[in-house]
Amino acid sequence: MRRRNFLRRTGAGIGAGGALAGCLSEPGTGGDGDGGGGGGGGDSSSGDGSDGGDGGDGSGSDGGDDTATPQEGLDLAIISGPGGFGDKAYNDMALQGLNRAVSEFGGSVNRVQGEGGQYESLQSQLAESSTDYDLIVCVGFYQASALKQNAANFPDQKWMLINQGLFKENGEHFENVAGYVWANHEMSYLAGVAAGTMTTRELTHDDNATDPDGTVVGFVGGVDSALIRAFQRAYVEGVHWVDEGTEVKVGYAGSFQDPAAGKEVALSQYDDGADIVYHAAAGTGPGIFQAAQDRDRFAIGVDADQSQTLPQYSDVIIGSAVKFLNVGTYEVAKGVREDNWEAVNGRNVLGLKEDAVRFVKGGGLESKLPAALDTNLEDAKNAIVDGSITVPCTAAGCQ
Repeated sequence: MRRRNFLRRTGAGIGAGGALAGCLSEPGTGGDGDGGGGGGGGDSSSGDGSDGGDGGDGSGSDGGDDTATPQEGLDLAIISGPGGFGDKAYNDMALQGLNRAVSEFGGSVNRVQGEGGQYESLQSQLAESSTDYDLIVCVGFYQASALKQNAANFPDQKWMLINQGLFKENGEHFENVAGYVWANHEMSYLAGVAAGTMTTRELTHDDNATDPDGTVVGFVGGVDSALIRAFQRAYVEGVHWVDEGTEVKVGYAGSFQDPAAGKEVALSQYDDGADIVYHAAAGTGPGIFQAAQDRDRFAIGVDADQSQTLPQYSDVIIGSAVKFLNVGTYEVAKGVREDNWEAVNGRNVLGLKEDAVRFVKGGGLESKLPAALDTNLEDAKNAIVDGSITVPCTAAGCQ
């Protein structure tokens, strides 16, 4: 196994990053700051006055002539999950966090389009390449099996796995893997609350409208799996928290990369009376939005605020169940940069309590959504956080 060349540090040192995994904030609204305004924690000085935090010559207070060695930029790599880059959802959000890190710290990001059945070789090729990657990010639980092998084969390589923790046969986590799991079930429960609220109310926008007498909603998954079933079951429970009598149509497209298949499933649900369809289908998702436009109904996005990332569908997206993957990938890259790996490695589960997942209203429809939606979402969120509501399944999935 080759030795890793760890980052050179300035003579004054870099302040510790703190408990990174538990302190997520939306970019531009505080937290570490992203260079775009807002952030109150963006100062990288150690706070002891010894490093000349104004970017001076790095000399100490004794007037000596020691010069700090400039720190190298980050060499990062990311392997996409199903759907690939350009999905306007979780792959793009994961990449966004790494791009933020290199814009702040310098360096580059190597994007690798993942393919089913090739994850093990793609991971090993990156770990063995001439570039000494400081961090390799593997997007999606589909890469877990391959990474279990490669994390053992390349113990000096630092990895991040999204949507699953990684454990050895003895139950201990891999020391070189930061496993980040967002509470997909919690955000999906809120998506269900939104759908259940709006199917009982009259909503019109352009040519689109609900039928408040119908109370039918739908769910379209990508590939039927334990993880996506957690989206489904939590969504159904959220709908029924609002109104037990609401019918929920459920279907799977069989792919995370087939909008046409997703559209076909969603059309059948709209034709069966669904006012609103929520998808957990990555790159298949645009098909659900196309179906909503064709049937003059509404939909709910996933992972990112899809009324913003897919503005051509903003007229039908009442909201999105969002998880801040971009903040997570940035924080892990920052942990590597600041030699604070212990703050990010292991299994990290982030949900409503950490403000790491959320339901956001669609920008094109926000002004037309009733106050009752805000009330229901806030009540459900608070009940989940304080334990009054037990969301079915877990962040890891649902059997």
